[in-house]
Amino acid sequence: MLLYLTEVLQSLHSGFYVFQYLTLRAVLGVLTAMVISLLVGPYVIRRLSVHKIGQLVRDTGPESHLTKAGTPTMGGALILVSVAIATLLWADLDSRQVWVALLVTLTFGAVGWVDDYKKLTLGNAKGMSALGKLGWQALIAILAALYLYQSAAYPSETSLIVPFFKNVSWSMGVLFVPFAFLVIVGSSNAVNLTDGLDGLAILPTVMVAGALGIFAYATGHIHFANYLGIPYVPGVGELVVFCGTLVGAGLGFLWFNTYPAQVFMGDVGALALGAALGVIAVLVRQELVLLIMGGVFVMETVSVIMQVASFKLTGRRIFRMAPLHHHFELKGWPEPRVIVRFWIITVILVLVGLATLKIR
Repeated sequence: MLLYLTEVLQSLHSGFYVFQYLTLRAVLGVLTAMVISLLVGPYVIRRLSVHKIGQLVRDTGPESHLTKAGTPTMGGALILVSVAIATLLWADLDSRQVWVALLVTLTFGAVGWVDDYKKLTLGNAKGMSALGKLGWQALIAILAALYLYQSAAYPSETSLIVPFFKNVSWSMGVLFVPFAFLVIVGSSNAVNLTDGLDGLAILPTVMVAGALGIFAYATGHIHFANYLGIPYVPGVGELVVFCGTLVGAGLGFLWFNTYPAQVFMGDVGALALGAALGVIAVLVRQELVLLIMGGVFVMETVSVIMQVASFKLTGRRIFRMAPLHHHFELKGWPEPRVIVRFWIITVILVLVGLATLKIR
């Protein structure tokens, strides 16, 4: 919205042209989303506490988590509001990529909101049925994938790019649709599984979103794309503003979510943020790089798959508890140690992912 206003104001003063620069609007997106989170956060936490919208803790979880019962949850709504407002203010609203990313994020957040609402009103920790939740996620992801496939104007928009190799790509054709669906739904649930400790999921999400913003900027800039040997996708650079809002909102939320957490994001935040990372990776054609940078999310998901498969096939568990962060808790690691070490791993993996821009 403000982009259109500054375009009008350019006729009065040429200095307003500076707002056309993606980098400035990305920074303003970060700051706007962060300020909204920091200012509105205390009010949201108070309202959640007044309405007794508190965390339910499963009896099967680590005993140390019993003290978290009653902590305000559904705080992810704060992230979504901050992201939506900042994106609408600073992004180019003529960009279909921005709208796809924003709508996928908000609709996955709506699924998470219903799940959280059912958990709290029914008084159990299960919420929506697994089939129902997955069904809505699948519908949203498939619709987004179909739209992106039908609206693709360049081969690069539906080609699988292989990192670390120059000019190595595979035109997926209609297979783009199921592939994009798997990336979006898989990323959403991976972040949701990781969101089990204070701040564990949000900072890796912030770091990966920031790195994807760099990919978006380079992919949408024809000269940088040619220099780096990555596919040029017109218009996708505008996603750097959306990525910036994810970074700002995430950091603002971390202020309240850091150990010991004053608020939890709940499924409304975790499902939405995971879907956001997935759809951005699809739009900038870096799904395999997301797999690298989001390695912590991948580890958590694989640990659950391995645990379930092993128990069903052999009756034995591989880990003391899944997801993986609970395994280390039960080994005696204090919660802050698990969190910070997973953060450090994410820093390393994000740097590896960024290195793929140059190592080809």
